[in-house]
Amino acid sequence: MKRIKLFTAALLLAAMSAGNDMWALSTSGKKDTHPVESPKFFSGNANPLSDFIFVADPTSMEYNGRLYVYGTNDTQQLDSVGKDGKNTYQYIHSLVMLSTDDMVNWTYHGLIDVKALSPWGIASWAPSIVSRIESDGKTHFYLYYSNSGAGVGVLTSTSPVGPWTDPLGRMLVSQFTQGLGHCKAPFDPGAVIDDEGIGWLSFGGGGKGEVGTDYMPGDARIVRLGKDLISLDSEIVEIKAPYHFEANELNYWNGTWIYTYNTDWNKRTEWPHEGVDKPSICCMSYMTSHTPLDTDSWKYVDNYFKNPGDYGMGFSNNHTHLQKYKGDYYLFYHNMCLQEHKGTNGGFRSLCVNKLKVDEKNVKLEMGEATLKGVDQIKPVNPFIHQQAETTAATLGIHFEPTATPGNMLAVGSEQKKSVISVRGVFFSGFPSLFRATAAGHGTLEVHLDRPDGEVLASTSFNSDSLQTVSTKINTDKDGIHNLYFVFKGKELKVDEWIFERF
Repeated sequence: MKRIKLFTAALLLAAMSAGNDMWALSTSGKKDTHPVESPKFFSGNANPLSDFIFVADPTSMEYNGRLYVYGTNDTQQLDSVGKDGKNTYQYIHSLVMLSTDDMVNWTYHGLIDVKALSPWGIASWAPSIVSRIESDGKTHFYLYYSNSGAGVGVLTSTSPVGPWTDPLGRMLVSQFTQGLGHCKAPFDPGAVIDDEGIGWLSFGGGGKGEVGTDYMPGDARIVRLGKDLISLDSEIVEIKAPYHFEANELNYWNGTWIYTYNTDWNKRTEWPHEGVDKPSICCMSYMTSHTPLDTDSWKYVDNYFKNPGDYGMGFSNNHTHLQKYKGDYYLFYHNMCLQEHKGTNGGFRSLCVNKLKVDEKNVKLEMGEATLKGVDQIKPVNPFIHQQAETTAATLGIHFEPTATPGNMLAVGSEQKKSVISVRGVFFSGFPSLFRATAAGHGTLEVHLDRPDGEVLASTSFNSDSLQTVSTKINTDKDGIHNLYFVFKGKELKVDEWIFERF
């Protein structure tokens, strides 16, 4: 968490490039923090990941072939202070859950209500997640997070989308933890599990205090976790990170620990690392070690990601997460690219992703890039298996409601404005003959091909206050790859899932 002082993008792009005025959203009526116009809807861009919620400070992990991403819920702050307010992070008490298997269409799994789980907490920011198969044969998930700047909390689950529990009922690391030394803000956790199944936790921030210097603030820390991953099992050791600020993260490759962090805003007046460029202001840098509890073993390598402002996306704080998925490395980061579309300039952030070139053998990260285009879709969507309505590439006028099933959401349309969901890269390996959807409400769900006012592939009506499944026969010769637009019409139509069939 940061505090600042202060199959391709070309897929049907031409078909999506015109006529967006009729789909602009109204901002009148009840409080509405949805975009007036989605920056993704007609552009074909993959960034930001979600256009309906502000999310920051990414972490991620792969589980059963899906990539799960978690982050800080900046929208909770926006809802509290309004569009003219500032993102001071104080009203954020929840974390956001997303997942994907194609890197372009993202499933929104809702929020982790940290305040309800841990009423002792102040605020919840900047999660870091790891998982491990435990003695019961189940995969357990450990989600560490910043309790404001006061310390690190932890939540656990046997599912990547919950339900979550607080196993400690207190902070794992706090300002009163013995051995912190001159670390005023033991927050922004970064966790990793090594090849031996041992957990490690980095954290720290708060500035140089009375004993540090601008060059070496002395506030970055690492500790070995206990076998249960919710206790500490070593002394707390300083990582001597030049110009350290926050955003601590850990990776582990072939016996090497990689520590990444956000540098501060101070001038680089001191730089003793010959042959290595000074890090730019508020960029991301990395260090490596083979013996992480030896404070002198950590070696500064380089910086690998500039500040979002250096990429033309507005200067802001910085936080990244490096993730290998399906053979490629992806760098998750945040910027403020969405806030102008929501009529605010209060510092509300959005998650984005780009590929990053990595040399695992030599533990080298090349300089990353930040683009709105983002990444390409790595696999098509199969319309002949059940798809959740909360899986979207872009949205207009849609909000989401949780169900009784953890991680499952309903996509809800609006009576006051156009409500549309876009799903990209859907591959019809044959002609669809039937469309089936599960929904509640009173209205019609239309499925349009390739643009929101394109050919109607299917139209299904609902008239029930509870979820019902309705089928509609289709007569079409359309197959191949298409973008689908689900247009909601009627009174608060709530859609759970959809599927096509072929005979």
